[in-house]
Amino acid sequence: MRRAALSLAVVALLAACHGASTPTTVAAPGSPTASTSASPQPLTSPSARTGSGLPKGLVDLSGVDQTIMLDMRYATAHNFVGRVISGYFAPRCVLSKQAAQALHRAQNAARTKGYSLKMYDCYRPLRAGRDFQQWAKRPAQNAMKAEFFPSLAKSAVFAEGYVSNGRSAHSRGSTVDLTLVALPAHPQRPYVPGEPLTPCTAPHRQRFPDNGIDMGTGYDCFDSRSHTLDRRLTGTPRSNRLLLRQLMTDAGFRNAAHEWWHYTLRNEPHPTTYFDFPIV
Repeated sequence: MRRAALSLAVVALLAACHGASTPTTVAAPGSPTASTSASPQPLTSPSARTGSGLPKGLVDLSGVDQTIMLDMRYATAHNFVGRVISGYFAPRCVLSKQAAQALHRAQNAARTKGYSLKMYDCYRPLRAGRDFQQWAKRPAQNAMKAEFFPSLAKSAVFAEGYVSNGRSAHSRGSTVDLTLVALPAHPQRPYVPGEPLTPCTAPHRQRFPDNGIDMGTGYDCFDSRSHTLDRRLTGTPRSNRLLLRQLMTDAGFRNAAHEWWHYTLRNEPHPTTYFDFPIV
């Protein structure tokens, strides 16, 4: 009876929030719905789940290519909010099978040039977007401004399009945020919460010591200099962005022009489905 009641409640909630038409939202049965304090629950629907505990058609990138590096920022405190984001219980890169295979092709091409891909974000639960919205409503929560949006008011983060104020393409399972790392890769020290912050627009050697190559700004830098083809960008950073774009384009992705790190698979398999299961 409890399971049936829960199912009816979920259906009613989805209908109230989204109506009966597409796009659809897919949540893990029995999973926590909106809070970082909720404990992750097992994914129990055998008809909708694979042996990995993921919805059918989605895979863990490490099962497709173990050489691709991971720096999953939203599962840590080193992001523009300054804490782990709702739904990120583990630093995993979950993607559609097609996107993971395309990244494998991009990685093979990158390695021939002496680089590796490094992922910052992959599938993003819808609840993460709701978490961002709640963060935006609290002006005092500005701890990471000095690094991630040093020249932008917090109220403009959504208006400028750097953070999705609702459904994110990441929640469809075929969008990624990434960079390139020169091989052999240098170790990257962990971020220490509360450490002094340097603007993401500062010169490469002055910013947080990310082991990625110089892209002109840091990741999730909410500044127009993050636009892939910003005219102020010249020399090595511009060449590096163009290299990443070429590798990803050849593998079947398209770039979001306002973020050098953001790519979506052109023929994504779930273009109208937004998932909301936690990453566990």
